[in-house]
Amino acid sequence: MSRRAFVVVLDACGVGALPDAAEYGDAGADTLGHLAEAVGGFELPALEGLGLGCVAPLRGVARAPEPVLHGRLHPLGPGKDSTTGHWELMGVVTPRPLPTYPDGFPPEIVDALTERTGRGILGNHTAEGVEAILRYGEEHLRTGRLIVYTSVDSVLQIAAHVDVVAPDELYAACATARDVMSGEHAVGRVIARPFQGPPGSFTRTHGRRDFSVRPPGRSYLEEVHDAGVPVHAVGKAGQLMAGVGVDISHPGPTNAVAFDAVERLLDELDCGLAFVNLVETDQVYGHRKDVPGFARALREIDSFVARCRERLRPEDLFVLTADHGCDPTTAGTDHTREYAPLLASFAGHRGRRHDGPLADVGASVLDWLTGRGADLPGESFVS
Repeated sequence: MSRRAFVVVLDACGVGALPDAAEYGDAGADTLGHLAEAVGGFELPALEGLGLGCVAPLRGVARAPEPVLHGRLHPLGPGKDSTTGHWELMGVVTPRPLPTYPDGFPPEIVDALTERTGRGILGNHTAEGVEAILRYGEEHLRTGRLIVYTSVDSVLQIAAHVDVVAPDELYAACATARDVMSGEHAVGRVIARPFQGPPGSFTRTHGRRDFSVRPPGRSYLEEVHDAGVPVHAVGKAGQLMAGVGVDISHPGPTNAVAFDAVERLLDELDCGLAFVNLVETDQVYGHRKDVPGFARALREIDSFVARCRERLRPEDLFVLTADHGCDPTTAGTDHTREYAPLLASFAGHRGRRHDGPLADVGASVLDWLTGRGADLPGESFVS
């Protein structure tokens, strides 16, 4: 069966609070809904044509007369971060929340990191990434200590200036931290955050790298891979799966780079799966509460979707979804516990609505590419 599937994750583009959102401090969150109101309405013709306005009411987005399959997806397990979101899209549900450190990492972790990296530690508290660099960057330049911070998500992030800690050394330090953060401390991700520039003008480079914990169960990526179908990952999607089930990874440090990778795959890939993350709506705009920037990124994604549609073949499955929310209009800078939108274009979709778990995406991909199912969460919407 010579078919292709493209799953594109619009990072942090949630569409309304989940029923348990209040337990996460996210009651009333609605990333796309509030964003549309804040900018006076979206102008997203390609997404509108696919049926984004049928997923949920969004100012400026009309209901499409002939939408693709559309709906909202929810997680089956806890969490509201990229790790659990991407895991669930591919059928892996974590049995318990991944550990978080709202008060910073305990002394035994700090001591282990110091001993094994040979460098001291600055920070060790929750922070937005740019804030941490601005706050500790100059001291880092003087001392060579690593800037370590976390968030409400299950992450340990390490920032270092490229002139003080070469990127390869930073990646090695993060690999060491990944080893340290095991057992009860097995955070979802250790993230390398290299930055550059003089004091007062520090900027992150495109050298981010995610060191994810291995998914706790078998995924649809592995099912597809083991069926002999090539699996490509674009951006951090493969890193979030710890590379398990991925044949080829393509970088996507910016949306533009990821767009180019996907468009090349659309032109060149004969068969297989492309699992794609578009990071900027989360990393650059959501966490920094940049409403105009977030809206601009969506317009760029809309143009990308229009280009993709021109390249799609009749036997392609093309899915747009998200992993969680990051409502830039609410207090705080963290992710929000929300539904993910679902837009799925494939032969025979009949424009119907489909609401279900995130894992339905992985189940549908396997069904589309191999014609079979697996004993994993999720049910196919392409059958």
